[in-house]
Amino acid sequence: MTDNTQNINEHMPHQTSSIAHTAEEMRAQFEHLQALSRTQPINDWATRETQLDNLEMMLSDNQASFASAISADFGYRSESETQFAELFPSFTGISHAKKHGKKWMKPQRAPISTLYMPAHNEIQPQPLGVVGIMVPWNYPLFLAVGPMIDALAAGNRIMIKMSEAAPKFAQTFADAVARYFSSDMICVVLGEVDIAVAFSELPFDHLLYTGSTAVGKKVMAAAAPNLTPVTLELGGKSPVIVLDDANLESAVNRVMMGKTLNAGQTCIAPDYVLIPRRYHESFIQAAKDWMDKHYPDIEHNPDYSRIINGAQFERVKGYLNALPSEQVYALTSIEANSETRLMPPVIVREPALDSEVMDNEIFAPILPLIHYETLDDAIHLVNSRPRPLALYVFGEHQGDIEQVRNRTVSGGLCVNEVLMHVAQHDLPFGGVGDSGTGVYHGKAGFERLSHMKPVFVQAKLNGMNLLLPPYGGLFKKAMALFLK
Repeated sequence: MTDNTQNINEHMPHQTSSIAHTAEEMRAQFEHLQALSRTQPINDWATRETQLDNLEMMLSDNQASFASAISADFGYRSESETQFAELFPSFTGISHAKKHGKKWMKPQRAPISTLYMPAHNEIQPQPLGVVGIMVPWNYPLFLAVGPMIDALAAGNRIMIKMSEAAPKFAQTFADAVARYFSSDMICVVLGEVDIAVAFSELPFDHLLYTGSTAVGKKVMAAAAPNLTPVTLELGGKSPVIVLDDANLESAVNRVMMGKTLNAGQTCIAPDYVLIPRRYHESFIQAAKDWMDKHYPDIEHNPDYSRIINGAQFERVKGYLNALPSEQVYALTSIEANSETRLMPPVIVREPALDSEVMDNEIFAPILPLIHYETLDDAIHLVNSRPRPLALYVFGEHQGDIEQVRNRTVSGGLCVNEVLMHVAQHDLPFGGVGDSGTGVYHGKAGFERLSHMKPVFVQAKLNGMNLLLPPYGGLFKKAMALFLK
């Protein structure tokens, strides 16, 4: 596609660097953006729309280089997966914000009690100022761009800390942002864990972090001294409940899709399956057949991705080594390869609930399969564990589905599907409890990254003067009426 950088930069003011490599550069850029947010708030839609246009052009012009950099970081990552799971929802998210953002930012009338009429209430969205975004390595493009969309639509300036675990993409993305955005709008921060710690300690107007629950706790603690509000998009073990009347072939098809996408390195990937005992053998065989159909010759298959790095590979390999070999069912004839970081999918049958594979978020193509006797048992097991980021239920009986819906609490829920709720821009996305706090995407993200200011507008003719001291008979009659 045509590179639009020249056209964009013609309308840009002279800029300092949009990339920070050190704590000193980062703090200086934060102070610059914070000062601008206080003196030049972005209250018009035209400026916000222009920034969304720039983001869209940046993605369009750099699709190939972004996909290539991500693949290099992973050791190999399917370009098709990057298109499907990162670029596609990014483009549709921008389109959604451009379509609705002008309406979202208008003051909205709010209900008012008849006691205060003819005054009226309004809610006025205003930019917060400077939003910090901390990006993980597993979907480094979408999980940078998604929050950027909401922040820009809400009229904010942005600082982004890219993941040190995906350095090639981080540098590629930072270079692109520097070409398409003024340093008065966006700064990309590169660096190791020490820089990430310093980033989380900056007094942002809002800080959005995506990553593990353990690190999320540290981010919240670092933000607390500044009273920085945080949105934490964390992980957790997202269960699948297969009901007794489920279409098993359909359930296997969707679960295996969710478990193999990005080699299972997805925060909302199906983490374990609760299923009636009589379906175990059928599920395993169907999963093997599914792999033969969708990932033939997995070792050389261009659609199958690798584990991000050696440390993550060894972590996952350790989970499997700790299990009795008779519990592990290979779904292919290929063994895990530490040199290429190829991790073929396996099913783990009936692991102990206190095993590592059930205690930790797996983040790999390992699928525990656990039986339940009654639906009450399955719901109890889900509720006895930390609240998940996502919950998936497969079946036809509406009464059973309603039980799962109403008796469990999760960040999101899909019925007869997995993952797809994250791509719905009209739905909020986020966790609950250990899986996160706060939601974003679409209007929910716009409101999360805005100050929704309440405004009371008094009418010229009103009765408030009747309630001033000295408190006489009329006041006492009014209070007697109101305080019944």
